[in-house]
Amino acid sequence: MGSIKTKRIYKAPEVNDGIRILVDRLWPRGIKKESAAINAWEKGIAPSAELRKWFNHDPEKYPEFRRKYMEELDVSEDAERFLGFVNEHFRSTNITLLYSAKDEEHNNALVLRDWLARDKENKYES
Repeated sequence: MGSIKTKRIYKAPEVNDGIRILVDRLWPRGIKKESAAINAWEKGIAPSAELRKWFNHDPEKYPEFRRKYMEELDVSEDAERFLGFVNEHFRSTNITLLYSAKDEEHNNALVLRDWLARDKENKYES
């Protein structure tokens, strides 16, 4: 059984990353698309532009950002489709949610990982 992990896109790819999915709405600065080593770019499940701008990577706003982003995911058709994709592939391989934020403890990939795990018995790791 695989695991769901989060990782900065600026860190080197590893074999145990499994399926590497960029979950940011904007392409990361300084990363060339041809050398990004991603399997998919799921910008449709990233936080809305309004929410991203409001959060502005402020750790004090993280609890409210987390709540609002989960609300967005709850009503998103893209997120529902992505959940199906994860459920299909999670049994056979790892899935790594890639993000560009510098803060490894307060970012959208962590919220997405927790949203995916919310109704699961599986324990996902960071």
